[in-house]
Amino acid sequence: MVDVQDRKRRAGGRAGNKARAGSAVIDQMPWRIPVNPDRPTEPLDAEAVQRIHCATMTILSDIGIEFLNPEAAGILRSAGCIVNGTNVRMDEAFVMEMLSHAPETFTLTPRNPARQVVMGGAHMLFGNVSSPPNAWDMERGKRSGDLETFREFTKLTQYFNCIHFNGGYPVEPIDVHASVRHLDCLFEQLTLTDKVVHAYSLGAERVEDVMEMVRIAGGLSPSEFDASPRMFTNINSVSPLKHDFPMLDGAMRLARRGQPVVVTPFTLAGAMAPVTMAGAVALSLAEALAAIALLQYINPGCPVAIGTFTSNVDMKSGAPAFGTPEYMRATQMTGQLVRHYKLPLRSSGVCAANIPDGQAMWETSNSLWAAVQSRTNLVYHAAGWLEGGLIASPEKFVMDCEVLQMIQRYFEQATFATSAEDLALDAIREVGAGGHYFGCKHTQDRYQTAFYAPFASDWRNYEAWQADGAVATPERAHRIYKQILAEFEPPAMDDTAREDLARFVARRKQEGGAPTDF
Repeated sequence: MVDVQDRKRRAGGRAGNKARAGSAVIDQMPWRIPVNPDRPTEPLDAEAVQRIHCATMTILSDIGIEFLNPEAAGILRSAGCIVNGTNVRMDEAFVMEMLSHAPETFTLTPRNPARQVVMGGAHMLFGNVSSPPNAWDMERGKRSGDLETFREFTKLTQYFNCIHFNGGYPVEPIDVHASVRHLDCLFEQLTLTDKVVHAYSLGAERVEDVMEMVRIAGGLSPSEFDASPRMFTNINSVSPLKHDFPMLDGAMRLARRGQPVVVTPFTLAGAMAPVTMAGAVALSLAEALAAIALLQYINPGCPVAIGTFTSNVDMKSGAPAFGTPEYMRATQMTGQLVRHYKLPLRSSGVCAANIPDGQAMWETSNSLWAAVQSRTNLVYHAAGWLEGGLIASPEKFVMDCEVLQMIQRYFEQATFATSAEDLALDAIREVGAGGHYFGCKHTQDRYQTAFYAPFASDWRNYEAWQADGAVATPERAHRIYKQILAEFEPPAMDDTAREDLARFVARRKQEGGAPTDF
């Protein structure tokens, strides 16, 4: 029999949460920062890379990008760019000089230094689903997001060791007024998790409040916060060829304080981008590089990354499609260009399915393996995404974490080691022809750790599965999610930091929080 305590040690227990009943909900892998050992898939030859690069530079120098933030446009004018109203054109020499300042890798350190993550190189980080307005689960069906559901997803984010950062609000809590929503949401994320958090660049007050909350939660002085990355933001361009006011405002505020900015154009081929993958990728890169050049001019060396969200639409309905062959190739192609620019890469784990069914899993798996193949460093929406980002599902979250663990296992050296012990010639001689390896010493010494051990998959035959209730995968995932919530305990937090954080939130609420349009 497998020793249960040994299995728990290998699996990392309950993600740092003490189990009330003395046992883990699932036997999961320990916390680790995955390192991708594979060569990236490169569908483009050197000449094709250069052609896309040249097209990208032509867009930036001849067509230009609309900067709807007057401060940003003014900064670029002072840098020597050609500014005509909101249209900004920049030449290749300027762009490449700015890119030369950006770091290839950087670390982010949350309030718990043990949860520090590395962005760039061969490192691969997975984050929770972010920003859906709705939630769906097997008990309650589809509904608008609320704060209690937000808390549920935040607990799942903390529980699973294969989730490395809070990418944003895992579901939008519309029962909290927009003026103070960021205060409640970040308080929950900073107290229910000890992982890296994210700020939405939606107005100066929200960005400044989040930076201050992260500083307080970490017990940091302002200079300590500014000295190294502690949190990050992701901004999206308004494709085609626009950057809006609040996103640029937030990005500039973070860049000035040395906090990372991921620039992710949302380009759907056939809708907001050319129908061809090469054209869509060139457009996306131009939008991203324009913002990154701005940030590097403001604070040379500030941490940045390029995000890819290039997919296609269903040409019959116009609906976004994800996890398609085109999405996979666009992600791989963007990865090649981003490595050419020596920057970290962000992509996503996405699907268009409406419930956690087969379509949901094959499209998400395509997206996740495209991230692996492109050597993505930061994977947004890696667990829980449905309906093209309009739904967050806890069952899907659990099912996706099974896939993420499989990817992590795939990366491990044990899966491709070739030492004498791994080649097992003595065992092959011992068993000979027609025998089996179940009982030989080579197997007995290794059987507990030889293969990936699933927590949601059911590997029994049909009869055994049927005799045990014929439970389908989403239902198994539902049971796991409910048990995680029942036994969840938040990570430790310094009492003084928690009290200071609560006082800050109360004061900012009394002051009215952030202005809104309603």
